[in-house]
Amino acid sequence: MFPQKVSIVEVGPRDGLQNEKLALSASQKVELINLLSETGLRRIEAGSFVSPKWVPQMANSDEVFKTLNYQPDVQYSALTPNLKGLEAAIEAGVKEVAVFGAASESFSQKNINCSIAESLERFEAVFKLASDNNIKVRGYVSCVMGCPYEGSIEPKAVAQVSKSLLDMGCYEISLGDTIGVGTPKATSLLLDEVLKDIGVNKIAAHFHDTYGQALVNLYTALGYGVSTIDSAVAGLGGCPYAKGASGNVATEDVLYMLNGMEVSTGIEMDKLLVASSFISKILGRSPVSKVANALLAK
Repeated sequence: MFPQKVSIVEVGPRDGLQNEKLALSASQKVELINLLSETGLRRIEAGSFVSPKWVPQMANSDEVFKTLNYQPDVQYSALTPNLKGLEAAIEAGVKEVAVFGAASESFSQKNINCSIAESLERFEAVFKLASDNNIKVRGYVSCVMGCPYEGSIEPKAVAQVSKSLLDMGCYEISLGDTIGVGTPKATSLLLDEVLKDIGVNKIAAHFHDTYGQALVNLYTALGYGVSTIDSAVAGLGGCPYAKGASGNVATEDVLYMLNGMEVSTGIEMDKLLVASSFISKILGRSPVSKVANALLAK
């Protein structure tokens, strides 16, 4: 049974831009986020508070959050991988943050230099400070259908990390197919396992389109009742593990599919295309989105 309404979480300004070679100025990011705020989107991931040494594209997130034209009905969030990041986010006025764990031990070691268990332990102080400041915490789980180092990932490993993050205080878990290797069958096997102990209302789908499978995987997830989808305007963000491959599924493509299914999102395609054109011009290329290219050519 497909949901009647879907919440789209726009991750382009963070997950998308952090994987682009060109580092945008704070004012360019603010203009993009302001344009996205006018589309009907209600959830926008606007930046992250990480070391500029590791992610230079996000170095100006504090300035972005301090100069946004905030809309009262839009939730602007930030990725905060550690306590220092959360403290900086609080100082910038952020009201919702996200933390991330991995379903792959190898990915966890390569990405954040510790085991999955150690990464979760590090979050305890983050959750406490967030709770003390009435800040909601969302959880990402990386490599849910495949890892660049380990290959395929067992759905049970994903379910365990997801449940741990929920038990620690996350209100929602976003399942990330980080390298985009998932297929509809893999999506079904994943959700069959994850949904044994977790309500579908606590799950979001964050599927990358590296192999062109994101939309069919999302369609499969929708059939399970998943009603929250992460996507990036203009298909922002390459895949760091596959040269030349696309990363995030494009918001325009997801919206077109949902509109065709008569699933409500509250998002206006014409306003979304304005934001898509804006960021694509800055990056000096056409949108990765097939839908955006087709509609903008009319």
